[in-house]
Amino acid sequence: MQVAYTPAEIAAIVGASRTAGSAKLKIRDIASLTAARAGDLSFLGNAKYKSQVPASGATVLLLPPDYSGEPKPGQVFLYVENPSVALAKLCARIEQSLWPKPPAGIHPSAVVAPKAKIDATAHLGPLCVIEDGAHIGAGSVLQASVFVGRDARIGEDCWVMAGAVITSTCSLANRVRLQPGVVVGSDGFGYEFVRGRHEKIPQIGSVFIEDDVEIGANSTLDRARFSRTVVGEGTKIDNLAQIAHNVVIGKHCILCAQVGISGSTTIEDYVILGGQVGVGGHITLAKGSKAGGQAGITRDIPAGAYVNGTPAIPFMLERRLHLLQQRLPDLFKRVEALEKK
Repeated sequence: MQVAYTPAEIAAIVGASRTAGSAKLKIRDIASLTAARAGDLSFLGNAKYKSQVPASGATVLLLPPDYSGEPKPGQVFLYVENPSVALAKLCARIEQSLWPKPPAGIHPSAVVAPKAKIDATAHLGPLCVIEDGAHIGAGSVLQASVFVGRDARIGEDCWVMAGAVITSTCSLANRVRLQPGVVVGSDGFGYEFVRGRHEKIPQIGSVFIEDDVEIGANSTLDRARFSRTVVGEGTKIDNLAQIAHNVVIGKHCILCAQVGISGSTTIEDYVILGGQVGVGGHITLAKGSKAGGQAGITRDIPAGAYVNGTPAIPFMLERRLHLLQQRLPDLFKRVEALEKK
């Protein structure tokens, strides 16, 4: 890190309920329990690593309230309700120091159409292109080479990273964060086979992204055939995800890397999809359901269900079948032996 904090400053940032020990060193880096050395901060984010705490060389450790050990000389324990969340608070402060918000204004190389509306507190970086009718809200930051299409809208305090594209009539609400290369509003993949040819179906809808959504690098969200493709408030989408036309994603969902969702599917609130999950079209994943990595979902999933495998089935059944599958070679040997007898 290029910043340094005293143990007392860290305690104030993370809201430590109590402290133990003392240290004079400032914290200049963050490391795992086993790799940490003097001047580092570490944390106990998973109880299975509890045995590593006594031997850790970290100067400051973020620990849960029920940890019973004592710090070594020159070491400080900070007790917090959730060490992982506490570390996130500290990292947010570090992020602000390392990458401060750029000043308001429009870079000379940006191209802004006459009828676009840019709030005076927004920042437009080099080579941005803003078309007629587009609106950029207060405090929003567009890094280099961002494209905002005709009549598109970006709300307040959004952060759009380099090379992202928001096409015509698509909208971001407030505090939306797009990583580099995100495309919002690419055409939905729709064709009809007519007289031996694949005829394109016009995609005339839009995409609407609600407050506090974050979308990972090079993910794509297709505009709807009609109406809207929607991503609900607080949902987090990892890198390289594909969201097809007319998909509706609810609030506070988690979609991990390389998830693909086919057209007109509904993902209700608080759904979690592991990496590379594939979801078929015109189905519903009900509230709070979960799917393990690489699951293939081809039918509706009930609320709270946990599925895995392809085609996806209840998680515990899939695990049992997986174990039984490994015993098949032995079973065949036994059957052959019986046949010989």
